[in-house]
This record gives sequence, structure tokens and C-alpha cells, in this order.
Amino acid sequence: MFPHHREREQPIFSTRAHVFQIDPTTKRNWIPASKHAVTVSFFYDANRNAYRIISVGGTKAIINCTVTPSMTFTKTSQKFGQWADSRANTVYGLGFATEQQLHQFSEKFKDVKDAARLAREKSQDKELANTALTIAAPQFSQSPPVMCVNGPEDKLFRSQSADITLASEKERIKKMLSEGSICEINLEAELFTLQDSNSKLVAALHEANANVEQWKKQLAAYQGETERLREQVSELEAHGGQGPSELLKDELTQSLEELEALLKAKDEEIHILQSKKAEYHEMEHERDEAILRLREMEMRSSELERRIQNTEQTLSNSLEERDRMDTEIQRAIEILDIKIFDLNDLRQSLVKLLDK
Repeated sequence: MFPHHREREQPIFSTRAHVFQIDPTTKRNWIPASKHAVTVSFFYDANRNAYRIISVGGTKAIINCTVTPSMTFTKTSQKFGQWADSRANTVYGLGFATEQQLHQFSEKFKDVKDAARLAREKSQDKELANTALTIAAPQFSQSPPVMCVNGPEDKLFRSQSADITLASEKERIKKMLSEGSICEINLEAELFTLQDSNSKLVAALHEANANVEQWKKQLAAYQGETERLREQVSELEAHGGQGPSELLKDELTQSLEELEALLKAKDEEIHILQSKKAEYHEMEHERDEAILRLREMEMRSSELERRIQNTEQTLSNSLEERDRMDTEIQRAIEILDIKIFDLNDLRQSLVKLLDK
């Protein structure tokens, strides 16, 4: 039942952009439909006189939108724009690399919308003309069942039923994907917070260990200096007991007094270092507690990684199910298009037959 050859769609404009879809739950947040910038193209079907926006990411269609005169492309920023698709029950958003690309896409969208409006008006005028010819032929006024079966009312009813079924299926799939994405984002945020806390604790422990080592070295140096001074004092006392001159005694006495003052200062420094040593033990205790918390966080991180893997597996299954549903929906759309085309062709053939 193909009296005419069906021409393929031809691309008329292409650009690259990041594709987003509105969150079906909140109707406010954007959900990325692609990880990277993808090609977004306008296609023209000369056989059906229709325009479509199509973007494919990998093996699946990210955008498959038929342009209608009621659609409006809105620029929301210098590099971002959006439009609503009532058939898919969603809002598409495009993020461009430059403002010029956004302007080119907006202008092309406007031109295509105007062309779609003119095509619809021509189609309506043609239908009105066919209807007028049919009404003007009195000899065929007794054939309403044939016109009813293949007329626009039955076609509209079938299209609306198909749109409602496809929209409900797409809404269910999008809801499943949004729930999985939100769960994955929450888990990644929690894991990132734990990793940041771990890095801060490790840095604090390294700093504490460096300070303790420095204090130990200073304490050992002061203790060695104290022992050396005490030995010098002992040597001076031993030399002083051998009957040196008065001048040598005065010098030794002065040196001994200076050494005693220095030793007193060193003893005070040692006392301060000993108090710092107590603080060091306290820091060691805090370090042990931090290490214990770090281990607990690592265990929790492992549990979160396991949950993320399970979520990714669930998401992968959901994506496979969505791909399968998209394939089935596309096949159903193609079948419906063929049936509608056949019915329209049959209708035109019947009109021609009635005209004869």
C-alpha cells in the first residue's frame, strides 16, 4: 500500500550544544541529557512537509521533537535557550559555547516554525478544498460511513490516544531515571564530604608529628648543652682547687656565675619543654582518636562505594529499559506514521474515485 516513494528526511542545519531536560518532579531543575556537547540538527521531511529537531547521543535519541507553530524558543541567558515540547511533556534546554551559536539556532528555530506554520495552513486549505468538493457533489452525499472511517476525526482520535500512551510511558521512564540520578548525586556529595574530612585530619596529624619531632630535637639539644656546661663547671672547680693566682680565681668565679645563670635559663627552657611534652602526649591521644575516626570513615566510604555501585547497576538497568522502551515507542510511532499515511492515501484515492 505504498503508491508513492517515501523520501528520507534531509538535514538543513546543525550545531553542537549541551542538551538538558527539565526535571519532571520539580519542574525547576535541569537534568543533563548528555555528558558532552552533541550535535543538534534540524531535519526536513519533504514527503510529509514536516520539520524535526533531532540529537543522538551514542546509540539513543536525546531529542526527537517535531516543530509546531505553537513552539517558542526562549533565550534565558547569553549562551542558553529553551523550548517546550507538549507531545513529549518536557522542556528542552541547550547550552552553547558562544553567543553567536545561540543566535544562529534561535534564528533557525524561528524560520522553521514559520515554515511549519505555512505548511499547516496549506494543508488546512487543501483539506477545506477537498471537503468543499465533496459537499458540492450531490450524487455522493450518501457515503458518510466511508468519510467517517478515513476522515480527520478518526485520525485525530487515534493520534491523541497514541500521544497519551507514549507520554505516560516517557514520564514513567524519566521519573525512574531522575530518582536514580538524585540518589547517585547525594551519595557522591556525601562521599566527597568524607574524603575532604579525611584529608583535613591527615594534614593535622602530619603537622602535629612535625611539631613533636622538632620539640624532641630541641629538648635533646638543650640537655646536651646543659651537660656540657656542667662538665665545664666541674673542670673549672677542679682547676680552682689547685691553687691558681687570684686573677685566675676571679676569672673562674665570673665564668662560673655566667655558666650558672645560663644553666638556670636552660633549666627553665627544659621545664617549658617538659610541659610541652605533656601537650604532645595529649596530641598523640587526639591523633589516635582521629585515626580511629578515619578508619570508621574509610569503612563508611567503602559502604558508600558499594551503594554507589549498586545504584549505578540499577541506573544501568533503568537506562537499558529506557532504551528498550524508546525502541519500542519509535517502532510504534513508525507503524502509526505508516498507517496514517496509508489511511490518508486511501482517503485521497477514494476522493479521486468519487470525483470520477
